[in-house]
Amino acid sequence: MENGSDAGDAHHLRRNSTIQHGHTVLLKLPNGEVRSIKVERDSTLSLGRVGSFFANELIGQPYGLSYEIHDRKLKRLPPLAMQDIAETDATNELINDGDFVQPLTVAEIEDMKKSGFHASEIIKTQIEQHANYSLKTEYSKEKYRQRKEAKYSKCFEIIEPTMYEVCDYWFRKDHHRIRDIRTDTLSQMLNLASVRPGGKYIIVDEASGLVVSAVLDRLGGECRIISINDSDSPPAYPVLNLMNYDKKELAKVLSTLNWATAQEDHVPVHAPLDPTPGCTYSERQRARLDKRKVASDAVMKTRSELFAGEFDGLLVASEYDSFQIVEALSPYLAGSAPIVVQNQFLQPLTGLQAQMRQIPRYLAPSITEGWLRCYQVLPGRTHPTMSTSGSGGFLLHAIKVCVADIPSVVL
Repeated sequence: MENGSDAGDAHHLRRNSTIQHGHTVLLKLPNGEVRSIKVERDSTLSLGRVGSFFANELIGQPYGLSYEIHDRKLKRLPPLAMQDIAETDATNELINDGDFVQPLTVAEIEDMKKSGFHASEIIKTQIEQHANYSLKTEYSKEKYRQRKEAKYSKCFEIIEPTMYEVCDYWFRKDHHRIRDIRTDTLSQMLNLASVRPGGKYIIVDEASGLVVSAVLDRLGGECRIISINDSDSPPAYPVLNLMNYDKKELAKVLSTLNWATAQEDHVPVHAPLDPTPGCTYSERQRARLDKRKVASDAVMKTRSELFAGEFDGLLVASEYDSFQIVEALSPYLAGSAPIVVQNQFLQPLTGLQAQMRQIPRYLAPSITEGWLRCYQVLPGRTHPTMSTSGSGGFLLHAIKVCVADIPSVVL
């Protein structure tokens, strides 16, 4: 495969600006929860307490818009502007929360819902009947309204599937599946690996496809990626599904090999690829043979490309022995190609660093740990968040150099 021609054909690998049939989208609910949901034509999408609506109303719409559900139909909401909260002399010290502070009962609220009252009307009624609402500070009043909106509102926001949003979603949902790779750690991996358009990269991704997705997003399809994994079939990569790439265009830039086929001395064992002379085959059997032959040819072509070498970088996020992975794949890297290895723990990388320092072709192996502090940014209330993640993992970075065999000189 020639990198230049295929890179030119792959320039259409971009994130879609509008929602299409079959896309998996991220929805942000009023309580701050983010859900992923697949949009299929002529189907009904359910968001639990928030409500349900027809998927066709989202198809063709741009990302980033907010909607309100009303009778299974969507009403587009205008963007909200951030408002300043005026300081007052009120304090919360005289507030006594008791059973009769809010006389509006749960049964009465349910009756209002069944009667078709809007969420804003229910919240307004609660505020009017709240005995201590006037004693609250303006900040407390704002928090009270936000809690009630999260409880009764039927609004949601479509989140654009940028790499930051996708990584943050998976980190909050199940950080173990992406090997604790935080957004800042992922950005450091891309920078240390010098990921740039037109490059060729080898990736060992056991982080549900997060690293592969990030490299594809950074390059926009103007690249060539070979992913090595331990599966006999191409991995599912659930993170990649959220990027909604065109499968045909994706196949031009991304190929996968398992560890067996990535060995030069491995002899692949295939089922019969050509029809047996004298045998009669049905159309279904012939289609199966053709499909098997195409898959076999693709594997052999990818192997030849890997063994030809001259790749621009190696990115590793794997639970297996990092030194064996680097030793097996570094011969296929070009001179001055970066090597980046991620791990949740420090000890595996310190051992890898000690081993790499003994080998001349690895230059300056160094270990770093990312540090992230998130801030709440609001008028008059900008401060660090009360809690944050402990670590986004550790990174080892090194440069592969070509060591020439210099003959000894006898004086």
